[in-house]
Amino acid sequence: MGASLLDAVLAETLDPAYAQAAAARSAEGGAPRRRRSGRVLVALTMVVAGLLVAVTYDQAAATVQGRDQVRAALIDDIHSASAVSDDLAAQVEALRTEVTSTRDELLAASAVGQRARDALARAEEGAGAVPVTGPGLLVTLANADPRADEDPVGGGTAEEDPREQVQDGDLQLVVNALWAAGAEAISINGQRLGPTTAIRFAGEAVLVDFRPVTNPYEISAIGDPDTLISEFLASPEVGALAVISQTFGLRFDYAEQEELSIPAAGVPELRSAVPVDGDDPVDDPDPTPDPTSGG
Repeated sequence: MGASLLDAVLAETLDPAYAQAAAARSAEGGAPRRRRSGRVLVALTMVVAGLLVAVTYDQAAATVQGRDQVRAALIDDIHSASAVSDDLAAQVEALRTEVTSTRDELLAASAVGQRARDALARAEEGAGAVPVTGPGLLVTLANADPRADEDPVGGGTAEEDPREQVQDGDLQLVVNALWAAGAEAISINGQRLGPTTAIRFAGEAVLVDFRPVTNPYEISAIGDPDTLISEFLASPEVGALAVISQTFGLRFDYAEQEELSIPAAGVPELRSAVPVDGDDPVDDPDPTPDPTSGG
């Protein structure tokens, strides 16, 4: 019994518990290497993701930059075409003035010609074909102030709320209220309104007689200032527009003016003509149309 115990002690120099711990450590020897491999894989994934984000950002910025360049080129083309149009309009106005002067000289040579000249003068005033100057009311409408830039990639402005922009209907409302208040002549940003003038929205531009006008919109109305302002402000539509403007931050101002200058309207296109029955039209004492009817 004693000998066998001594043999067992000499044969097993290590405690079995130590042997089990050593075996467990040997079995787990590959785990640290696996953890290191996992960390490397995660790091590589993060690097690739970062590169993808950087490439996507650069592509988005390049796309926005290209779009801005195209937009700038289109704006330059519009300005160039507008300059050419303005030059042609100035030439037309100069020729029209020359024709009018020559016509008046020829008509003044006879009594019938003088009556015809007077009738033409009244008709031209009614059609807005002559420039006018006098006291009146200046109404200004403008879009709400733009919001801060919210685009971190392209640098573009945030999408605008249509209710924060002046619409063609707003301009029509103001113009109709001014006609009803007794205005004798009206213009928007220097564009004279005649009997056939249309105010329309085309994309993001307002067209007055098919010519673009831009924000802010200055509406000049010639007439008695006191009457204009009292009748204009008494209009319920104008009161509603004032409430809408205050709600959405639109600018809506008005002020009396001692002297306003309104140019002549464009020459209307003659579409049809018929003989006039009855008396000679030159004997008509006042063919001027009613201003409240739109001209």
